[in-house]
Amino acid sequence: MKNNNILKKLGAYLFENKVMIAFAIVCIGAIIVSKSPMSFIVDGVITRIGRNTFTVLALIIPVVAGLGLNFGIVIGAIAAQIAVFWSVYWGFQGIQGMLICFLMATPLAVLFGYLVGKLFNKMKGAEMIAGLILGFFADGLYQLLFLVIIGGVIPVDNPTIIISGGVGVKNTIDLTNNLKYAIDSVRMVDMITIFFYAMLVITAVKAILHFLKKYTFRRSDAINFGIIAVIFGLSYIPAVERWLFADRLVLLQVLTIALIIISVLQVYKIGKEKFINKNTHFSLTKPILTIFLCGVIYGLTYFPKVEEVLLIVKIPILPFILIALLCLFNQKILDTRLGQNMRTVGQSQSVAMASGINVDHTRVLAMIISTVLASWGQLIYLQNIGTFSTYGAHTQIAQFAIAALLVGGASVQKATNRQALIGVLLFHTLFIVAPQAGKNLFDNAQLGEYFRVFVSYGVIALSLAMHAWQLVKKETALTTPQELNGLENGGSGTA
Repeated sequence: MKNNNILKKLGAYLFENKVMIAFAIVCIGAIIVSKSPMSFIVDGVITRIGRNTFTVLALIIPVVAGLGLNFGIVIGAIAAQIAVFWSVYWGFQGIQGMLICFLMATPLAVLFGYLVGKLFNKMKGAEMIAGLILGFFADGLYQLLFLVIIGGVIPVDNPTIIISGGVGVKNTIDLTNNLKYAIDSVRMVDMITIFFYAMLVITAVKAILHFLKKYTFRRSDAINFGIIAVIFGLSYIPAVERWLFADRLVLLQVLTIALIIISVLQVYKIGKEKFINKNTHFSLTKPILTIFLCGVIYGLTYFPKVEEVLLIVKIPILPFILIALLCLFNQKILDTRLGQNMRTVGQSQSVAMASGINVDHTRVLAMIISTVLASWGQLIYLQNIGTFSTYGAHTQIAQFAIAALLVGGASVQKATNRQALIGVLLFHTLFIVAPQAGKNLFDNAQLGEYFRVFVSYGVIALSLAMHAWQLVKKETALTTPQELNGLENGGSGTA
């Protein structure tokens, strides 16, 4: 009986993650066939993860809120590209230029997200189609702006970015001398310095509010600032300072630090649950197994070929920190009242309305968040690429981001940080090895490219087809007209 339950669970897991498993098998096969050096593959994957993951993570909130796969994130990308153009035109460079881009793109993305959310509220149940068509409409307005209005209506005099006739923007803008690697090249010491002064200001404000009896200054506030102050003080030690002046870390260093942090957190968890909370139901199996696996993974780094790869590949620090912060944001916001409202709306709009939740307002907020995050993701993407394809940089962003999310095991009704990260890893691994695999198999690298594109759009088509099939099953299972009406008003599905 026990074996039957295990087999059932295994079968359910395999069925639920069939797309991810199939894609993983294809990736492994393509890696073997391509015969590409592992250092080349890992370096390319790391680069693409830092470049694209932020945008993929921007898709999660709308899925949870029942809006389905947000094809409208292209509009967020457009907001980012408008900001990049003006930043380049005004001559801003480096991290200063990127901050200007973020400041300009954010209010534009908020406005665009609000308008998209309003439109989606008028088209409940057809949000994904609306988002796809809206992307084409927005692209038309975007081209009108960059081909006619800039230079024709708005006077712009810069021969490096404007067409020779004086009207319209060039097809490609080089970001080498202004925004290229602006985020990727931020040093650790600068991040620590900025974070310290930010915490100093926040702590000072909390202390003032405590003095004015409008806030209770807690011991944790002082402890947190003390920890940051100690870290900041350590940065003045010459050996530490030299290490912190790097903007990239060798993959081996990152892996080692990550394994240490995970192991320490597991030890802390054991101590807290067993000795502080005295939780008799707490199981030691999972944390001990986690620590053991960390040890095994670290042991693998001593294999020469593995060590070689880990010492060659370098990781830009700030993009990965931003990705980690966005994962934390997605997790934490769903624990808030707004996040719970989004979940309820995603599960059933009729139930949400009965619970007193403003469904339309919640959906609009979800779209605003997604659009803003998508604009930030496009900024991270463009500064890493180093060139701005004026009329093409945004066109495929929705399809590729959605395909990556679906490859990770997500669906129209459910998406998580883990699925997004796995999807980016698998999807972009295939992107890297497919051309060489096609060349080795068929003596034609273009066939690998065709297969890659086929798979990209294929997983989207499969997901939409399964979603439609599930909706039909639900409608068939409904027994009352009231329930059927609830489903029709329920939007894209359940979260």
